[in-house]
Amino acid sequence: MRIENLGEGILLALDQLRANKFRSILTILGVVIGVATVMAMSAMVTGIRSEALSGIEAAGPKNFMLMRYDVSEVRVTNEHGPPWGNNPKVTVDEIEHLRSQPAVRQVIASLDMNAEMQAIGAPVSGIHISGNSAGWDEFTMGKFSAGHNFLPSDVKSSRQVVVLSKPLADKLYGSLDPLNRLVRIRGLPFQVIGIFDREANIFGEAANNFAVVPYTTALKSLGAWDGMLGALVVTAPDATQNEAMDEVITAMRTMRGLRPAQANNFAVIRQQALLDMFNRITTLFFAVMIGLSAVALLVGGVGVIAIMMISVTERTREIGVRKAIGATRREVLWQFLFEATTLTLAGGALGMVLGGGLAFLIQTLTPIPASVPLWAVLLALLMAVVAGVAFGMVPAWRASRMDPVEALRYE
Repeated sequence: MRIENLGEGILLALDQLRANKFRSILTILGVVIGVATVMAMSAMVTGIRSEALSGIEAAGPKNFMLMRYDVSEVRVTNEHGPPWGNNPKVTVDEIEHLRSQPAVRQVIASLDMNAEMQAIGAPVSGIHISGNSAGWDEFTMGKFSAGHNFLPSDVKSSRQVVVLSKPLADKLYGSLDPLNRLVRIRGLPFQVIGIFDREANIFGEAANNFAVVPYTTALKSLGAWDGMLGALVVTAPDATQNEAMDEVITAMRTMRGLRPAQANNFAVIRQQALLDMFNRITTLFFAVMIGLSAVALLVGGVGVIAIMMISVTERTREIGVRKAIGATRREVLWQFLFEATTLTLAGGALGMVLGGGLAFLIQTLTPIPASVPLWAVLLALLMAVVAGVAFGMVPAWRASRMDPVEALRYE
């Protein structure tokens, strides 16, 4: 019987798969795992990236940060300390001066620390505390569900007031109304003046349990390190980001007396730079997952070779009959390649279903809006086809090279 078209070859391949169901399932298990891993990981990375983009958009596409060093770059600390250790600290006076720039609408002082907090129950450790100027909520996705933000006068007077995130307030006070109650931060009493309800965060409980205090209070009362003081800069509505950045850089260089040939001893960071850093991390993470998927595909491919070699041996007389009635080497070669490719495509289809199910579970059980991108589907199909052709070539070549007379004599 001649294979006249691709459809006939695939039908013959499916017949062989149905005749050896259990063996075929075991063979494609590695392909299933490899494809499912690619699908699930690409869905998760896509979801996390969309959340990161949403965060940047919420902070304002024209906004940027002024910091002592570029946090978007990887820096290695040696025995002499970090490479940016010689950079002067960003001072309050510098931040105040930047507010006078024409292309700048607002500059918010900012620093971070961790501390223990206690209300009516056991203390809660490792809480992320931000010390900011008034107006910090412009950079955070969410809204006040109760109370209000602290005022510029609270910052100026270094008052011990605090805004709690909704999850942290629930953890500290349970069903009680936390407003105007006292919470102790590092043993000092702070009055709760607001509850901030941040939008669902992909980084879970650690990122959602946070508190915000005036940055002056963090420096004066909580022992925060002024070496990490920075600023969040809001560009004026009628100015571009580049104009605002140029003004900030010029002002900082002038205040620090830097000559034209000297490099900046501070960092101005666009929101896009943080996204680029995130992309580098996720790309590396995804590359590792691709490597693990490749190992699974290799295991599956070895199974394909083994099973197809057994199939060729079992069907030696069939191959002899087909060649005796006129089948060419190319037709026999394509038949077994179709079988191998159909086998791996079936594994790819099962892997896509499993990967899609995992993506649905991630989306349902976590804040990550996981969704399988089209390129991941195409990549999964390509992986299955390439595996079938690559690992099915040796058995197919062996079948096509059989001598018809010797094949007919095979018992």
